[in-house]
Amino acid sequence: MVEKPKSSAASSSKRPRRPQGGGDRRGGHKRPPHARGGRRPEGGRTPRRATTTDETFVVHPKDIKAPDSEVLRVIVLGGCEEVGRNCTLLEYGNDIILIDMGLQFPEEDMPGIDYIIPNTAYLRGKEKRIRGLIITHGHYDHIGAIPHVLPKIGNPPIYGLPITNAIIRKRQTDYKGYPKLNVHDLKVDDKIKLGKFEVSFFHINHNIPDAVGILVETPSTRLVHTGDWKFDFHPVGEDRADFQRIALIGSKGVDVLMGDSTNASIPGHTISEKVVGEEIERLIEKATGRLIIGTFASLLSRVKQIIEMAEKHGKFVAIEGYSMKTNTEIAKEVGFIKCKASTLIPSDRMDKYPDDKIVILCTGAQGESNAALMRIANNEHRFVRIRQGDTVVFSSSIIPGNESTVQKVYDTLYRRGAKVINYHMMDVHAGGHGRQEDLKLMLSLMKPKYYIPIEGNHFMLKDNADIAYSLGWDAEHVFVTDNGQLMEFKNGRGVMRKEKVPTNYVFVDGLGVGDVSDVVLRDRNELASDGMIVIIAQVEQKTGKLVGQPDIISRGFVHMKENRDLIMGIKKVVQKSASSSDPKSTADDDYVRRQIRNEVGQFVLQKTNRRPMILPVVIGV
Repeated sequence: MVEKPKSSAASSSKRPRRPQGGGDRRGGHKRPPHARGGRRPEGGRTPRRATTTDETFVVHPKDIKAPDSEVLRVIVLGGCEEVGRNCTLLEYGNDIILIDMGLQFPEEDMPGIDYIIPNTAYLRGKEKRIRGLIITHGHYDHIGAIPHVLPKIGNPPIYGLPITNAIIRKRQTDYKGYPKLNVHDLKVDDKIKLGKFEVSFFHINHNIPDAVGILVETPSTRLVHTGDWKFDFHPVGEDRADFQRIALIGSKGVDVLMGDSTNASIPGHTISEKVVGEEIERLIEKATGRLIIGTFASLLSRVKQIIEMAEKHGKFVAIEGYSMKTNTEIAKEVGFIKCKASTLIPSDRMDKYPDDKIVILCTGAQGESNAALMRIANNEHRFVRIRQGDTVVFSSSIIPGNESTVQKVYDTLYRRGAKVINYHMMDVHAGGHGRQEDLKLMLSLMKPKYYIPIEGNHFMLKDNADIAYSLGWDAEHVFVTDNGQLMEFKNGRGVMRKEKVPTNYVFVDGLGVGDVSDVVLRDRNELASDGMIVIIAQVEQKTGKLVGQPDIISRGFVHMKENRDLIMGIKKVVQKSASSSDPKSTADDDYVRRQIRNEVGQFVLQKTNRRPMILPVVIGV
């Protein structure tokens, strides 16, 4: 019986370098964690997170029975309530494999958080059953959690294609003292056996090389995971998607298709990188001054186009941004980017060349505070200053929520005399995910019995499900799931259960992993909104009486010199609070702190209508 879905349808002495531009957002590019926020849909805001509904409930992993014989259990640990944190768990008998292990960038109400990683509580005690981690491509929302999670789940082998694995290995060098990863390079036509799982791949297009979809076969079920993908008939530096292989997989029967939802809300087809390349080439060819192009370091196809076109027209490229330099070197080493050594020049030598021979390729198209383009715009870069005649190209679309930040960068660049070009003016950006008509084609080729929209916020999953409904799938065969929800398949029949495993956020903050909770975030937001008052009071230990005047420190609440009456009022409240209590009780430091906190809090709220954090410090003398 098929249940209907709930819809209509280890530490280092040095803090590791935060990732910049290393993964896919909004059409396939990654935003640095400094900028906050996860990859978002093109044209919509990202809710913070979905909540458990009355129809589902979280169960402790120990209370979840192992799947019955011949049953394939599917659990999405991240990516079905947000864009990012992508991770899918497959369990069959005594074997477990994982597909992707990504991070999610923090929302605006998560101050200080670097990023969020999948919760692997379900895997505790099952580490020896994990046969491997399969990676679809090298964007950080699919690989970014590897350094933090893998040591905790037994460091299973990692399987991916060469460029994907090169990025994984390079990122691991930022985590000194962490265990060495067991990484296996594969070719797209390889097939591997991991316990009862047989895993093979098919080539798809994205905006990073070596992106693949995955076919997983068990004795009872054939499952396909698309990863991030688009259909591009004129891709850059790689072949078109392997339509023949995709159709062949579909002709042999697909029980379950797990499909990317990122651009499911957008009609039509995704435009080709060839179109973007033609526009950028015209800019490079006709530029009469320096051309500064901001994009994401993960958009290796775009980086390849810019470097090779600049060389074609006799120009020289200076690369700015740590992640941009790193990814370019990786792409050169594997032969994806091919150029003369003389084409790439250091930034401190640009002034030796005419302005019309210079292309500067940099990170920071979203206005990230520490990225190269922002430092250039603010005249904070060591070697590059904006001057009259420069043209700045934003080769990316604006992530929702970043509009005001990017507009400020535009204004700054215009004030300094630069011309600005963005994707509204010319086709200087293409997304990395299939739109509605592309999704229809994928569904028609695969012809799955069950369709599971993944990789998106809930509204994106619903839009993806609507596409399946429009092609004839019924609601009983389209599972719009939450993170952690159990789905089980056997011999062509599927069930979406009500039980969910824990998938609450695991925060990474500096070297701390999971040590910041929602309570800590609430305190940080309170400090950010209303500030804090520190009250230092000395109390006689024997009598419980206040000694002298309490000291008041205000941070982010009020300026003390300009609010003397309020500060004196707080001191009087503290004195009254201590003197009005029973001496025996007052000798208890905890009691005094509670009294001061409560009464000062009420006084401040009455006088200012604000609720600062109040931290009493009681010193016994």
